[in-house]
Amino acid sequence: MTAPTGPLAGIRILDLTSVLFGPYAAQILGDWGADVIKVESLAGDMWRYAGASRHRGMSGQFMAVNRNKRSLALDLKHLQGKAALRRLIPGADVLITNVRPAAMARLGFGYEDCRALNSRLIYAAATGFGQDGPWAARPAFDEIIQAASGLASSIGSDDAPQFVPSLVGDKICGQALAGAVSAALFSRERSGKGQLVEVPMLETIAGFNSIEMLGGYAFDPPIGPAGYKRMKERRPVRTKDGWMTMLPYSGDNWCAFFTAVGRPELIDELQVRDPVARAENIDRIYARMGEIAPSRTTAEWEELLLRLDVPHTAFARISEIGEQEHLKAVDYFAAIDHPSEGRIRQARPATKFSDEPPNLHRPTPRLGEHSREVLLDAGYSASEIDALIAAGAVGEG
Repeated sequence: MTAPTGPLAGIRILDLTSVLFGPYAAQILGDWGADVIKVESLAGDMWRYAGASRHRGMSGQFMAVNRNKRSLALDLKHLQGKAALRRLIPGADVLITNVRPAAMARLGFGYEDCRALNSRLIYAAATGFGQDGPWAARPAFDEIIQAASGLASSIGSDDAPQFVPSLVGDKICGQALAGAVSAALFSRERSGKGQLVEVPMLETIAGFNSIEMLGGYAFDPPIGPAGYKRMKERRPVRTKDGWMTMLPYSGDNWCAFFTAVGRPELIDELQVRDPVARAENIDRIYARMGEIAPSRTTAEWEELLLRLDVPHTAFARISEIGEQEHLKAVDYFAAIDHPSEGRIRQARPATKFSDEPPNLHRPTPRLGEHSREVLLDAGYSASEIDALIAAGAVGEG
C-alpha cells in the first residue's frame, strides 16, 4: 500500500455496490485518490466469483474493478451490522449504492435516512431505470438495458437485434456515475450541502445510443430512417497478410487515398468529395476498399497510410493487447504483485492530472480484509469488533 494521490485524495466513499456498474464507478473515484470502503455482505460481491481465479472470491474480473478499495464485510440485516454502517455515514463524503432504492429504504439506509445522519453526504444511486418512471422498481442488468435502450437493435437490426459482446451498459454508466459524483462534490464545495444523485442505466444508454442512431428520427416528424448507415457498413478489411481498419475521413483524405492506390477514377464515380454524397455511397465506397486492401501487406498499408495521414490501425488480439505498440510503450497494462493472488495484470488509470497524478495505492481486497481497520477508524474497540464478528454482524478476511 502507498499513500493515495489524485484530485480526490481526502474524500471518503462508502461503496455499497456489487457486480460492475457501481464498483467500476467507485474504482474510478478510488483511482483519483478517494478512500473507498467497499461494504459487502458476508458472502461477498457475486462478481468475486465470476471468471478465472487462482483463489475463490478473487477472480480477474473482480480485481479489475475493485482495486484502490478497502473491504468491510457487514450483514446489513443484522441490527449490529446496521449500527456499524450508521456509525460510518457521518464521516463519509459519498455513499454509492446499486441496491434498488425501495430495498435500501427498507434496510433503513434510503436517502432521507442517510441525510439525517450527514447533511453533507452525496448519496449516489446507480439505478436500472429512473425512479420517476413506471419501471422504477424493476431489476436491471446489461442485457436488459441493451435491449430496452435500442442499442441491441442498432447493433443488429429491428428484426434481428444483437447484443454487444461486452458489458458496455454497465461500464458506460459507471463512467457517467463517477462524473456525476465528482460534479456533486464540486457543487458541495460551493453550497456546503449534499444531495441525491441518480444515474439510471436505461436513460443513460438510450441517450448515448441516440446521438447518431436516431438518424432521421432526430427530426419531428422524421425526415428519414433511424440509424446511421456508415455504422452498418464499416468492417475490418483483409490485407495480404492480416486485417486492418482504414478510415479516410474527409474529401481530401479520400481523394489522396484513391489516387495513391492507383484508382483515381473512383473519386468521381463514388462522389467522395461531397460529404452528403459520400455518406449516401458509403456502402459502395467500403466495398471498393475491401477489394483494394488485399493488394498490400499490413506493413505496406501502414507505411502508405501514415504518409497520407489517413487514420488506420492493424487489429490487436485481446490475448496480446499488452503487446500493442502504443499501449506497451505507455506501460498501460501494468504487472502488479498482489499480496495473495501473485502476479496480475491490470489496466492502469487512463485519465491523467498534471498536478495530482492517480496511482495504484491499494491492491484489490479480499472479502472483509479491512473490517477491523475500518471499524477501529470508526471508534470501535478491539473487543467490540471481536463481539461483532462473533455475533455474525461483521465478517473478517
